[in-house]
Amino acid sequence: MNTQCPFCSVQCKMQITEERGAKDTRSSYTVAPLMNLASEGRLCIKGMNAYQHVLTSERIVNPLMKKDGRFVPISWEDAYDIITNKFQELQRSYGKHSIGVYGGGSLTNETAYLLGKFARVALQTKYIDYNGRFCMSAAASAGVKVFGLDRGLTNQLADIEKAECIILAGTNIAECQPTLMPYFTRAKEKGAVLIAIDPRETGTTRISNFHLRVKPGMDATLANGMLKVLLEEGLVDRTFVEQRTSGFEELRAHLDAIRMEDIVELTGVPAQQIRDAALAYGKASTGMVFTARGVEQQTDGHMAVRNFLNLVLLTGKIGKPGCGYGAVTGQGNGQGGREHGQKADQLPGYRLIENPEDRTYVAGVWGIEPDELPGKGVSAYEMMEKVVEQEIRALLVMGSNPIVSNPNANVVEDGLKKLELLVVVDFLMSETAQLADLVLPASAYLENTGTLTNLEGRVLLREAGRPAPGESRHDWRILCDLADRLGRGTYFQFTEAEEIFDELRLASRGGAADYYGITYERLRREEGVYWPCPELDHPGAKRLFETSFPLPGGKALLTAVENHLPKEQVDAQFPLYLTTGRVVTHYLTGVQTRRSYTLLAQDIESFMEIHPKTARAYNIEDATLVKLETRRGVIYVRSRLREEIREDTVFVPMHWGDTQNVNKITHDALDPTCRMPGFKVCAVNVSPLVSEPS
Repeated sequence: MNTQCPFCSVQCKMQITEERGAKDTRSSYTVAPLMNLASEGRLCIKGMNAYQHVLTSERIVNPLMKKDGRFVPISWEDAYDIITNKFQELQRSYGKHSIGVYGGGSLTNETAYLLGKFARVALQTKYIDYNGRFCMSAAASAGVKVFGLDRGLTNQLADIEKAECIILAGTNIAECQPTLMPYFTRAKEKGAVLIAIDPRETGTTRISNFHLRVKPGMDATLANGMLKVLLEEGLVDRTFVEQRTSGFEELRAHLDAIRMEDIVELTGVPAQQIRDAALAYGKASTGMVFTARGVEQQTDGHMAVRNFLNLVLLTGKIGKPGCGYGAVTGQGNGQGGREHGQKADQLPGYRLIENPEDRTYVAGVWGIEPDELPGKGVSAYEMMEKVVEQEIRALLVMGSNPIVSNPNANVVEDGLKKLELLVVVDFLMSETAQLADLVLPASAYLENTGTLTNLEGRVLLREAGRPAPGESRHDWRILCDLADRLGRGTYFQFTEAEEIFDELRLASRGGAADYYGITYERLRREEGVYWPCPELDHPGAKRLFETSFPLPGGKALLTAVENHLPKEQVDAQFPLYLTTGRVVTHYLTGVQTRRSYTLLAQDIESFMEIHPKTARAYNIEDATLVKLETRRGVIYVRSRLREEIREDTVFVPMHWGDTQNVNKITHDALDPTCRMPGFKVCAVNVSPLVSEPS
């Protein structure tokens, strides 16, 4: 069967061949990459082994109800009865908004679209958001504010090797999107200068010409230092700035007022390194800037991204070959998932739920009155706070694991236990599903046809290659069934994914993320189509902002960004910085990759990276169990001594739950603009779990 990887935003294509064994022996599987425009026929270790979690014996294949603390199989009819009766009872007693809906960035565009419609039309609740809030919200909100539009890359991946200088800020592509690395290595072979910004050494920093080992949380300040050098050295594209941007005078006054000495102290990066990196980018005739979670998962993530966009705009490196900006999307459909209605303030096509014209248009497509649509809800973590406060009394979770992915996860767990009904739709038993009252079995990526949008903004079609096991149902089918039970089935008369996509096309028409000109037939013929694509004969926009920006006067916005300190500072009790991230063998909260025996064998448990000097100071030896404690709680992981990390910083990956769940100890402070949690920095104390007797 031909399919594509369910994991990261590259969406590599592959062919999986089953070889049936003799009687009473298991089948074996061969995975081969397929040529495609994004990965150029490459697969990473996760993609090569993704089929394993689909075929695992741990698949949920029947609806399950918790009875006396244990899950027992029940019929779909009984499951639907329990859900609809309880939802209706709660809404009669506490109002429409007593029900919340929590989605995911790995759902297909069809399901993401339908989930937003289900919340607003079937349940009429304002409370819907999704785990992509923790992935792309800082970059998305910054792109909308600065450029007037958010799309992962403003240009094609093919432009990377045309760039003479590339800034990789807070992105570890070598482990998170490894099939993209040849673009960067080829660029370097052609003479490009690579600048990596990261507190620790990674596979990405190792191929870079400059590694700016920034103190966690100080990325925006580092960008200020680079901007100051550009201004002082006359490396500003004056023509571009005058003709295509606004806000330059305010930015210049701000940069004139700040001192490089302060930037060096705040960031921990030497002045000469900042200067050399800025000169390399400023003098290059072409260049690109990439950001990812290292920059974005901060309490100033929105403004930090805007400061890196200042670098792009001051030098005029956008809208032409070899130039542009890229927010390196993490989840498989992190791009499409945020375009069509899963976010609290959005309607399909990147329309805004509080905009009267947008409400009127989408209501017309859906066949309801505009005033039937609820207003704006709250962000993902704020939904968890509503759960704790019991303003939300029942929750439908689809394709997400909020008990592991949310910050301050102990509080989230306590809140979920207060719910009168927790329903989880998934195909594997996640930590969140373990807490559920009902678990509904969904189909997996090999079984569910639908579209996904990769990090470039290229819409791809992934077709089903095998039937779903047992009584599993497609997630969109479950939504249609529930809508019918809730008396709103007339708005959900879909029999296949393509019908949902055709309605999505119409609902997005004329919006910022316009999919109207994209059809399944085109996707099969052309492999993928970029949005915006407003008409059937439109080729799709491969490069954005060539002549203007969709903002007043056609001008992008330069912004003065203040130096910002993280919400929580180190002190005598919690003397080290904790930062989090990913490893090459696992994905998100690990629910899928930890069911792959090949991937689990590579990294069977979580760990903490710590500098050897720091480890000695805290009596920590290599490969021993350690306790990490913050003001929120405690976790236990195994130590890994690494000279490549800052001495004031420790690193823990995010892929494990329970006592190894790093988000039990991360800070719950949110970015004031995009409501992104500050996952990437908090104050921590570390100690050996077992101390040697003195």
